Amino acid sequence: MHISRRQLIEGSLYGAAAVALRGHAQQSPWQPGSVRHLLPAATHDRLLLKASFDRALAAPPTLRAGPRAAAGLQLDSSGEFFSFDLVGLEPERTYELSLEDANGTPLCDPWPIATFPGPDAAPSRFRLLVYTCAGGHPATVDSDTNGPYFVPIENRRKMLLTGLSYNPDAMIAIGDHVYWDLRSPVGSLMLGNAPEARRLVGSFTRNMPVLGTDNERKLKLVVTPQLSDLYGTDFRSTPVFFVQDDHDYFENDEATEEMVTFPPDDFMLRLARATQRLYYPEFLPDARRPAGLPSSGAADRATGVSESFGTLRYGRLLEIMMYDCRRYMTLTGPVGGFLPETVEAWLMQRMAAEETRHVVNLPSTPVGWSAGKWGEWYPDLLQPNGELGVAESKYFWQPGWNLQHNRLLQAASAMAGIPLFLSGDLHALGEGRIMRYNDLDLSGNPVVSVLTGPISSGPRAWPSAWRGTPPRTPTGIEVDAGLDPLEKNGFSIIDFTEDRVEGQMFSWKMDEPVENLDNLQPFHRFTAVRGA
Repeated sequence: MHISRRQLIEGSLYGAAAVALRGHAQQSPWQPGSVRHLLPAATHDRLLLKASFDRALAAPPTLRAGPRAAAGLQLDSSGEFFSFDLVGLEPERTYELSLEDANGTPLCDPWPIATFPGPDAAPSRFRLLVYTCAGGHPATVDSDTNGPYFVPIENRRKMLLTGLSYNPDAMIAIGDHVYWDLRSPVGSLMLGNAPEARRLVGSFTRNMPVLGTDNERKLKLVVTPQLSDLYGTDFRSTPVFFVQDDHDYFENDEATEEMVTFPPDDFMLRLARATQRLYYPEFLPDARRPAGLPSSGAADRATGVSESFGTLRYGRLLEIMMYDCRRYMTLTGPVGGFLPETVEAWLMQRMAAEETRHVVNLPSTPVGWSAGKWGEWYPDLLQPNGELGVAESKYFWQPGWNLQHNRLLQAASAMAGIPLFLSGDLHALGEGRIMRYNDLDLSGNPVVSVLTGPISSGPRAWPSAWRGTPPRTPTGIEVDAGLDPLEKNGFSIIDFTEDRVEGQMFSWKMDEPVENLDNLQPFHRFTAVRGA
């Protein structure tokens, strides 16, 4: 009898989630042993696992799944971080995984995980846990009377465990997994250049490699509390997808006469690549995604993976296309874009093909709303009257970004299915239907845009505090909002069935009782129906 992913992870994760929901000190029966964190990616025939240990291992460990085994590939200099690549798996099958040291001794308890259905399978439903902005180091807490910059990690964990208690088939974290801006004219004051940060880590040496030098030690001091200590082993049975955004390159997207932070310089790129290499899995190959897209097939990565552009394919029910809008953004005026031409062509082709009931865009930068920041699809800037507008122009903003936005929205609206965009970045929860943008009429099949909710944003991180404005609709756009952008922490649970998408949103804020996190309930729901 087939066991669904929802059934299999219920037993392995219910205890951990119940701890958060009930507030007890009860321990999950699953024992992590010496494992510090586990984050698995999955397709219908392959698993890619990133793991770290609380001590250096003298020899690579082995990951076993029944008769199959994958030797660990050491990722760092000391032997604390390994990846495991299991290939040739059967679709829609539950595997019991085990980690053993070189002597065959278990390093933790075994645990279950299931592969996705094959590309031609016909699953009836899929459930997604999705959110943004989960990073933030405990050392960079602002002592200003306006409050801290980040939610404490223990409270972030409670939110994530609540999300896991809904037994998602997969999780997507949309950008800003790490906050440690090093040189951004504004952002660095609170992050990597904060006095607490300098005392803890010191300064990176930008003309040296990240791995294999003292930069590696500093990277671990920065990232381990933000990723390993946040996720631990809680997601061991849930396939995960991590999309990078600006802060994952150790800068905020800023453009001033003093500095333009993106596209990333060489050291920013090396920091982002080293973080991904050590802590979370790259995107596994998909037969419908060109193998030659930028950031694909690097010699220091698992075979065929992509670092920046990914696919979540779930039989003939769902295809989610995930894309980093920072690494390849260009500053070439009307011919610029957030995405290379080959990536845009891939997105267009997949939207036109409609091989699944649902085709979803998941960019790191949202559509439909703006906070007047530089690296957005929209030219809007906070004006002297306190409103977003274009009377005073945004320094060094590129019109080609907006043109690419229009092409993507037009292609999505032309689909027969629901043109859904899921995104993060703006530190808000929200959802609505984009009916029109200037001369672009989308009313025949309005684009559904969802701001999925930020996990870690504290009082100083909201756009209203940081930029002087909450997220708003840009000039010329018409959005039928089901939920205007709400500056609260939270996440979304989204269900896909044959003919509809149903969403549940969860929220909390640091000025609310912490006890509320022990029984967090959805505060907003939305539905989009195919063909409606």
